[in-house]
Amino acid sequence: MRATGGGRWFAGAILLAVLVRPIHAQDTTRALEQGVRVGITYTPGLRPGMLVMGSPGSVVLDSVRAILQRDLDYSDRFEMIFLPGAESLMVAMTAPAPRPPSGGAASSGVDGFVNYGLFEALGADYAVAIRAVPETAAVVTVFDVRGRQPRRAIPLRLDSVTGPESRLAIHRVSDEVVRAAAGAPGIAATRLLIIERDRAYRIDTDGADALPVSRAGVKAMSPVWAPDGRRVAYMEFAAGAGRVYVQNIASGERALVPPTAQHLNYALAFSPDGRTLAFTRSAEDGTHLFTYNLAENCCVQRLTADRFSDNLSPTFSPDGRRIAFSSNRPGTPQIYVMSADGTGQELFAPFDYGVTGSSHAPEWSPDGLNIAFHRDVAGIPQVFVMDVASRRVRQLTSAGRNEDPTWAPDGRHLAFVSTRTGSRQVWIIDLDTGRVRQLTRLGEARLPAWSPRIAEGTNP
Repeated sequence: MRATGGGRWFAGAILLAVLVRPIHAQDTTRALEQGVRVGITYTPGLRPGMLVMGSPGSVVLDSVRAILQRDLDYSDRFEMIFLPGAESLMVAMTAPAPRPPSGGAASSGVDGFVNYGLFEALGADYAVAIRAVPETAAVVTVFDVRGRQPRRAIPLRLDSVTGPESRLAIHRVSDEVVRAAAGAPGIAATRLLIIERDRAYRIDTDGADALPVSRAGVKAMSPVWAPDGRRVAYMEFAAGAGRVYVQNIASGERALVPPTAQHLNYALAFSPDGRTLAFTRSAEDGTHLFTYNLAENCCVQRLTADRFSDNLSPTFSPDGRRIAFSSNRPGTPQIYVMSADGTGQELFAPFDYGVTGSSHAPEWSPDGLNIAFHRDVAGIPQVFVMDVASRRVRQLTSAGRNEDPTWAPDGRHLAFVSTRTGSRQVWIIDLDTGRVRQLTRLGEARLPAWSPRIAEGTNP
């Protein structure tokens, strides 16, 4: 930590920073104690320090600050400085009124003196200030402490943080703060689909706002997001059939896909362009993979043909050219890969026959570099990641049952189901730091599916 000045006020601030930052840095240690093993070593203190300040006296902006600070923490890119009374520091650090953004252009968001020395004394590499501007707007300014300059000012209309999608508007600002400081957006403005008590819900990445998607009283399974973030697909089981529906999540309008209902269809995956839906169908001669042309609303194509084997859980590569899936053709289910038209089927993830357990639920990472799946270890499922280029497999979890991993759009976070605290809940792990956190605290939660980034004007 770097001290830049004397005086009792500075000394007190430095002492507070010393007391706050090392405590928070132990998150990774707690994660490892909860049964996560990652092939990296994270040393607390290497991430840039981040301080978030609010606007004194504003209840609305206090809520914005709380959500934004939590989003930045959950991005796992910063060492957050949780400083009591940080909202009051804003008065001492800037002039009374920032300039309002005009025409959408990013101003500095602040006039007058900015005490970078104080930021630095608190251990901050970046500082974020939230200020109201006349009449119905606010500006969120990201300060580069080492560069001694504002990095970016992000406008935020206050009416957008009081409406039905207020949290999503704040999440989008949080992601832009991450982009300004780290060069890539965060994952706050994304959502997950989960199954809770046989019904599909969507939930924010901080665990808030769980809202139903599928109908009550009908068993739902296999929820997935379309690449546009506007649609979802899921299976409803009724009358001995598994019916697949593609649903506009904002309007609730849905369509049966394929438009026949006599089969058991489940384990779904959209192609990257959203024009094709792959799915699993169970029949008398085994379980096979099929695709359906959503763009033309026709044409079921069968991809696997080996009789009396089970082929499950398709997942497209990001370029749409390949599909990974689980198949029991070697005896126990393992991860296979094929071209998107069903040709060139081969074993993908290496395993030791008689030693390695069955492998299930593969999902390709957004950058195409990795595949996550779960594999039995001594009869208990654990989450694994395979490097696609080298086909090197590493185990991520070890405590409790851990299964059904799904990737965040940033390619560094995975959500998965774990029983480490007793009931099935969804947890999130950051592969860069090894930090793990619990997302859901419901009766139980299963089958998570992470959305793409939700664009402005899309409010699923």
